[in-house]
Amino acid sequence: MAAEPPSDGNLVPDPGRDEPDKDKEWWDDPAMPWRHKPARADIACMSWIGFLGVFSLAMLPVRAWLLGAPERLPWLVALMGSRSGTAGLGSFVRVGMDVPFVWPILLGTLMSIKLDWVYWWAGKLWGRGIIEVWAGQSARAARNYARAERWATKLGWVGMFVAYVPIPLPVMPVVFVLTGAHGMSWRKFVLLDALSCFVWLVGFFLFGFVVGTPAVELLTLYGRVANYIVIALVVVIVVSSIMRGAKQTKQSA
Repeated sequence: MAAEPPSDGNLVPDPGRDEPDKDKEWWDDPAMPWRHKPARADIACMSWIGFLGVFSLAMLPVRAWLLGAPERLPWLVALMGSRSGTAGLGSFVRVGMDVPFVWPILLGTLMSIKLDWVYWWAGKLWGRGIIEVWAGQSARAARNYARAERWATKLGWVGMFVAYVPIPLPVMPVVFVLTGAHGMSWRKFVLLDALSCFVWLVGFFLFGFVVGTPAVELLTLYGRVANYIVIALVVVIVVSSIMRGAKQTKQSA
């Protein structure tokens, strides 16, 4: 039989059980990318990464709207460096439409890479720390980030060009983080990033030019339902944000 508890019904407390949590600093958390007390640079970089997530989400309906009409397509490429938009420009040029493509591609290259330095900075500050945070979100995320990191490590600086390949793996952020972690200079990173982005945008333009009419027909069909897609994306983003906030509140309670 199990031993009876003391007659007063109170269990004897273990004085060492809660000691680690009591002495643990707020920043000493495996969900954080740093392994030290964060300085101003650490907080700033983490804030930029958070901003990137919110900004990317907010731009989804804007991208969908800009993709919905030929006259808006150059601005989609110029303001966001959209690869699908660049392919669309190529297809419109192929069928004889008078749409600009030189300045949108040049400006789109700069706008596409405008915030990539944040990931390089994260790698410089924390090494692989931010990758470990991303990979810790789920078992599936861990597998995907492990694959992406293996590829990025094997490719070295050539990975900057491979980062723009449209595959369902988080290759781009991993490559950018590892460039900073492995000591690549900021100047070299920006130069390679800009060159990689420009080469890929030109490649997508040529792809659209080769495809021609079928791509134009597809974009025309999309234009008929673009507004509905924009509304649906806005609803999904708002509902997801509300549900995420409610879940975090419930976990904190």
